[in-house]
Amino acid sequence: MEKNLPVPTSTPIVSTRQTLPVLPLRGTVIFPGLTAPIAAGRPGTLRAIEAALKGDRLVFAVAQRDNTEEPDPDILYSMGVIARIGQVQRGLGGVQLLLQGEQRATSLQYSTTEGYLSAVIVPVEELAPVEEKDPAFVALHKEIRERAAELGERRGLPEEVVHQVLDSVTEPGRFSDLVAGYIELPVPEKQGLLETLSVEDRLRKVLVHVQRQISLLEAQEEIKTQVQEELGERQREMFLREQMKAIQKELGDDDSSKEIEELRAKLEALDLPKQARTEVERELGRLERAGRESMEAQVIRTYLEWIAELPWNTVSDDQLDLKGASTQLDEDHYGLTDVKDRVLEFLAVRQLRAAQAAATESTDDTETKSKKARAIAKGPILLFTGPPGVGKTSIAKSIAQSLGREYVRVALGGARDEADIRGHRRTYVGAMPGRIIQGMKQAGSKNPVFLLDEVDKLGQSFQGDPSSALLEVLDPAQNDSFTDHYLGVPFDLSEVLFIATANYVQNIPGPLLDRMEVVEFAGYTEREKQEIAKKYLIPRQLEENGLGDKGVVFSDEAVASLVSQYTRESGVRQLEREVGKVARKVARRIATKEGVDPTADGVISADEVRELLGRPKVHPEKANLAHEVGIATGMYYTPMGGDIMFVEASVRSIAAPSSAGEGGAPVALILTGQLGDVMKESARAAFTYVTKNAEQLGIPRARLGAVETHIHVPAGAIPKDGPSAGVAISTALASELSGRPVRKDLAMTGEVTLRGRVLPIGGVKEKVLGALRAGITDIILPKANEADVEDVPEEARGKLRFHFVESLHEVLAIALLPEPGRTVGEPLAVVA
Repeated sequence: MEKNLPVPTSTPIVSTRQTLPVLPLRGTVIFPGLTAPIAAGRPGTLRAIEAALKGDRLVFAVAQRDNTEEPDPDILYSMGVIARIGQVQRGLGGVQLLLQGEQRATSLQYSTTEGYLSAVIVPVEELAPVEEKDPAFVALHKEIRERAAELGERRGLPEEVVHQVLDSVTEPGRFSDLVAGYIELPVPEKQGLLETLSVEDRLRKVLVHVQRQISLLEAQEEIKTQVQEELGERQREMFLREQMKAIQKELGDDDSSKEIEELRAKLEALDLPKQARTEVERELGRLERAGRESMEAQVIRTYLEWIAELPWNTVSDDQLDLKGASTQLDEDHYGLTDVKDRVLEFLAVRQLRAAQAAATESTDDTETKSKKARAIAKGPILLFTGPPGVGKTSIAKSIAQSLGREYVRVALGGARDEADIRGHRRTYVGAMPGRIIQGMKQAGSKNPVFLLDEVDKLGQSFQGDPSSALLEVLDPAQNDSFTDHYLGVPFDLSEVLFIATANYVQNIPGPLLDRMEVVEFAGYTEREKQEIAKKYLIPRQLEENGLGDKGVVFSDEAVASLVSQYTRESGVRQLEREVGKVARKVARRIATKEGVDPTADGVISADEVRELLGRPKVHPEKANLAHEVGIATGMYYTPMGGDIMFVEASVRSIAAPSSAGEGGAPVALILTGQLGDVMKESARAAFTYVTKNAEQLGIPRARLGAVETHIHVPAGAIPKDGPSAGVAISTALASELSGRPVRKDLAMTGEVTLRGRVLPIGGVKEKVLGALRAGITDIILPKANEADVEDVPEEARGKLRFHFVESLHEVLAIALLPEPGRTVGEPLAVVA
């Protein structure tokens, strides 16, 4: 790599060319006559130094235009300094050396040799003044000496040291280089001074920079003086306020003292823990000594008001009526049996503990009674997980109502600072407690139902991890002494019933998940959605849209149409939006009497829903219309619910390469449909099993020659992944290779191994419900998932036949029809 540089015509050059190692400088410029310490650590630079040390210790020191790690000729200036390496000290990270600038030089050519840059340079002579004794030049030289001395003294250097350094250089050119090397300037400006060859011009430029530095220091000194005067005024104001306070006390007009006494009385009425009481007394003493209007007094008063407003001992009485609680939960929510059972179990345990404690209360001492009270009040920490819109947040409020407790909700989605949970320390301006303590103040009781919403969407940043701060909050063994950074004293959270919600459990850190009891919310079935719409959504939307007294009724067909043709979700949020849309359109027609009133008979039918909402928005998959070869029906589920999918397989013969033998392995396996890595591996495992067991599966040997096998899963725009499609892929392959059609009314799911074993999968309930909705009547499931079928509603189970299998032989015996769909072994056209 070489770079030829033009030599400026105005530059006087002594035609003594020489080649020197290049020492690239980052962030600095060396001037002739100056000695500067340099730290070198880049490999190329170290090699250049070693090359110079082996010779005459001379290098070409030149500044970089950009502060890049790897120097390149394009980023190096052409003008530099011939410098001599002095003392060298080697270390682990590189070398420290002293560099003595000797003479300006310009580079004619840069090149890379033996791993470092070298340059062909010629020395450059500076342009002396026309007449050194000219009065103007002498005055300029004298002025810069005086200003340079002034700058050194303003920077705090001893006067004798400054004059000793400056007086040691008498030649004007070298003096300008000395001053330029010590003033603080950006690299481009220093490089400009280095490239200024005229001594007189360089003196003028250096003088401008020195004067600018002096002006900057003068401004800084002025600002410092103003700040000191302002601090003096504040101290004087504080003294006068203390005098005013004494005068007001003598006159009996001390409002501040009254406020402090009121605050003290409020705090003394609280039954605070010992540590909190000590801190409160200390802060009250500080508040009395501080001036009323001082910033410190305002901070202390705010802190004590927070202490006074927290529910240290206020407790809501639990309603331990199991029947009443059960009725309340059933009225508010349809289904969710597992969640309701868990709440009623909690109430039953509380009831029994309270009865047991009452039986032994007369013989217990005070400490024992306190321990038993905490044990009775200590509640579980529940985590409601499931897709959006299934009622996780709303049932938490119903739980609070059924227990007779206060309800607090804190949204944690997007929280990324530990201070959101623990608060800020009082040393910060505008400090405040974290969301936990704020929620307790909002509740006004020591035992509320505290909802931590969207706990799986906590973020992280350099300010801390809020999920780690929640570990203490959600640990029953520790949260009786939770310490907020702002309060600085423990607060008892052991009686709080914490409920967290999340959509994706896998996004919750393991230690945090371990502290919570997971309660899963499955998606609603279509039947459940219809019942929820009739009992809750439609009455609410009719009331909100002014139709509560208009006699508007949705027919069963209309509700079924809304559920199946206009929504696709596990919950009911979108369903409620569609119901609200219908209600608004009906309200508009009734109010304006425009067009045909769809509620003339008071009933909204499915046809009228179509008229109001337009064409259906959802087109779910339907079961195949005929038994086909090479097409199998699989099942999948997402947070929006379950459904079926088709797996297609096709085989074609191709010209066999010379390396392919009779009945050899197929040439290619093509996988399309935007499949993920796990699904691709399942397809390869299925392909291996089918080809290895071709004889048992009735696949002619001729079909296993030089062929191309293509597996495709439709809906190519949607990414797909997971191992549960292995059974369906195997069935489609076996069908295509054997010519036997797959049953159209059968859906299947399960992971396969190379040995043909069928392994268990997840999401059984959602997959089964999706298959039933698509018109499937028979379902193949892994034997290990037989118990999971109990989660499927009894209504759905009665409409389906389940086949539980352990191997692919069992799957194919059920899925493939005995009669072939085409002649087995029929030759395929060969494509060259």
